[in-house]
Amino acid sequence: MEKKRVKTSTEEFEKAAAKRDRAKYVLRLYVTGMTPKSTLAIANVQKLCEKYLAGRYELKVIDIYQQPKLAKGEQIIATPTLIKKLPPPLRRLIGDMSDTEKFLVGIDLKPKN
Repeated sequence: MEKKRVKTSTEEFEKAAAKRDRAKYVLRLYVTGMTPKSTLAIANVQKLCEKYLAGRYELKVIDIYQQPKLAKGEQIIATPTLIKKLPPPLRRLIGDMSDTEKFLVGIDLKPKN
């Protein structure tokens, strides 16, 4: 008769953390044209994604002037808005993404303090 090994909460946590570290992030950044705030948001998100999610993210920048139906479908009320579609849960961040801490907490890469 085989004994089943019981996982500890530490093992469960480490497994979940490792899974999150390999997760593919699907991000959508909604901007309004090439305004200074939109340009800054694009640069900040690209920089942060390369630093913290290198090789495991998909970022799509959507200009709501060019694609208003997409913005309406996502209920965008302010720009720039970053939406984290995957991994769940869905998250929305509004602003130019210059606050690294807020960005990391917002996309669930860092726990809230």
